[in-house]
Amino acid sequence: MIGQSLSLVSLEKNYTNIKAVCGISLDIKAGEFVSILGPSGSGKTSILTMIAGFEMPTAGRIVIGGRDVTILPPNHRDIGMVFQKYALFPHLTVAQNVAFPLKMRRYSKKAKRDRVDEMLELVQLQSCADRYPDQLSGGQQQRVALARSLAFEPPVILMDEPLGALDKKLREAMQFEIKRLQQRLGATVVYVTHDQEEALTMSDRVAVMSNGTIAQIGTPVELYKQPRSPFVANFIGKINFIEGRYLGEETGAVSIRLSQDSVVTARHTGQCLEPGTLGNQGVRLAIRPERIKLVARGAGGTAAIPGVVNTSVFVGSFSIFLVHLAGQPDQVIQVQIAAQAAPPFLSNDEVDLVPDEGAVHIFPATAEQAA
Repeated sequence: MIGQSLSLVSLEKNYTNIKAVCGISLDIKAGEFVSILGPSGSGKTSILTMIAGFEMPTAGRIVIGGRDVTILPPNHRDIGMVFQKYALFPHLTVAQNVAFPLKMRRYSKKAKRDRVDEMLELVQLQSCADRYPDQLSGGQQQRVALARSLAFEPPVILMDEPLGALDKKLREAMQFEIKRLQQRLGATVVYVTHDQEEALTMSDRVAVMSNGTIAQIGTPVELYKQPRSPFVANFIGKINFIEGRYLGEETGAVSIRLSQDSVVTARHTGQCLEPGTLGNQGVRLAIRPERIKLVARGAGGTAAIPGVVNTSVFVGSFSIFLVHLAGQPDQVIQVQIAAQAAPPFLSNDEVDLVPDEGAVHIFPATAEQAA
């Protein structure tokens, strides 16, 4: 294992009158892959530049492998970096690009040659050793950048939107390639992205950023199934929000009025609200599209949400139904059902939407939603 632990302790960064990072603390284990995910302006890039040493924190500490590096310049932190634009030297061959950080660290000729050969084999580019960057595809250039960042066995590798310049198919292939290399070497990776699919696919844990703070950190499964706020629920995957009003609860079953003629009962998951604290408040239900079933009107029971089918779309492996809520014609719910199990409902059919057990998250209507 080449990776070491990384700790951010009460880290802050201010720019004039803007607080980019607001006192975050984060412990990353040696060999862990952690993505920092968030929209533009959430503070994720500021965190990366502070870890790299390109920016000094306004307050707080950065500790790598038990060593406080907060005030050290970038060249004394020994951190590997991979950028979106690769930053390869155009006048150097692939082998010379990979060897560059070894040359700066005064490796012997033999040690340098052996290490370059090992890295090129690792990224499957042995046959490209004598080529120049402009003779490579985008995916090959990215693998050269990866090999160069790994060559000197850095304690931490920082990746800043490294796949943003690739097309969709190649980007997906590189996600698995990066994860394979990271696991094989036991590297500690901090990966900054705004792409939720990348973060969920590659990471051991994901930190979701909002307005300079960590809104939630957890495994991809935890964030997807147990979001703590509408913001996280909305930013990770697709989700439906339904406005309603809390009426009361009994043994964990919460009654919600959705319209004048529609009252539903949702089993409280205990993840988002403490039972008994809502009073007569406005609430927001959040349900993933793939965790809703469609049945004929009246067949769904007390947990069913009545609606009318607007349209359906076939998307290969699944079908998407767009359903207007009864009594709320402006409220459209998206339902995703495996193609082979798609019900034969047509436009204007009256249906019940039935959420899976534990699929309904209930938030106060005032909770932040925008992503």
